[in-house]
Amino acid sequence: MVHPFHPLSGHRLACIGERYNRYGMTLLLESEDGLIYSVPPQWTDLVAPDPEVVISKHGALFRIVDLLELSLLMDRLRHGDTK
Repeated sequence: MVHPFHPLSGHRLACIGERYNRYGMTLLLESEDGLIYSVPPQWTDLVAPDPEVVISKHGALFRIVDLLELSLLMDRLRHGDTK
């Protein structure tokens, strides 16, 4: 787990599968105590780090793509579109 704010950051977890939902793929990771966690692949070392995060040395609170997605969500909510 490489996400800096996840409680298991720095721990090695076994990947036991994948799951797909409306937001995309998530990985199913099993901890040593048998608990299963569903996390985005970007939170693991199975995906190359986002260049924005690397360049900012983890100093940026938000990525541009996340802010744009949030803006689109706010527009949809403002206009009553919940899909």
